[in-house]
Amino acid sequence: MNMRKITSLTALISFVLLIVTSIILYIVPSGRVAYWAGYKLWGLDKVQWGNVHINLGFLLLIAIILHIYYNWTPMISYMKNRSKQLKIFTADFNISLIVTLIVFFGTLAGLPPMSSIINMGEAITEKANLYYGEPPYGHAELSPLADFADKMKIDLQESLVKLEAAGIKVESPAQTMKEIADANGISPQHVYNAIKPESSGDESAMPDEAPGGTGSRTLAQICEMYQLDQSKIIVGLAEKGITADAKQTMKAIATANSIDPHGIYAAIYELASRQFPTERR
Repeated sequence: MNMRKITSLTALISFVLLIVTSIILYIVPSGRVAYWAGYKLWGLDKVQWGNVHINLGFLLLIAIILHIYYNWTPMISYMKNRSKQLKIFTADFNISLIVTLIVFFGTLAGLPPMSSIINMGEAITEKANLYYGEPPYGHAELSPLADFADKMKIDLQESLVKLEAAGIKVESPAQTMKEIADANGISPQHVYNAIKPESSGDESAMPDEAPGGTGSRTLAQICEMYQLDQSKIIVGLAEKGITADAKQTMKAIATANSIDPHGIYAAIYELASRQFPTERR
């Protein structure tokens, strides 16, 4: 048994698996959507993938430390000049340091190509969010059934009857949506779909309260979701003293105008009510 080889191979295997988990976490839906829709990939949910990713990271860290220990002599030789004198800031080291700092500070400054990688990940996540469906509000899966029904303006007793008819067992209205879902081997979203009132025929109606994920969506995406005239919304916001661009996210618009994001949404909702006076009120 060769510890040097074991350390190097462990570092290699954990590194490869860490890349795999990084890619998975890069493309999965946002937490609020993943928890609500019961998202799983290869039998593991987002929390499990996150836990695996963290522990693989620690394993790689330990393996790298041991790798440095077992290969200290050759690594030191990388930082020696032609005269065999130890010099940390060699040309090779300086280039490596500069590349690392460019990526670090470039990410913070939002410079390409670092920003492109982040934006692509956000775009993939947003598509996944829309595909799996947003919860009606943040952490809705943690609400007791009674509270959830009250907040969604759904009759509790009628909901219990619907759940029973759908074969979904409920021990008590005090159970959370997640507890009910886990006990029946389904997602909280499925529980909601079983008690959800029949559609009024206007699925694109804009809710009076901003649903989860609204802050990270662009104004263009909001207008597309709720079938709003983008140019009229921008003009309407300008009349309210709010400068907005279609490519800006709701958070960015709020920050640029020193307004709470909920205030931006409320302004758009008001403008949407004018555009669809009978549907949005």
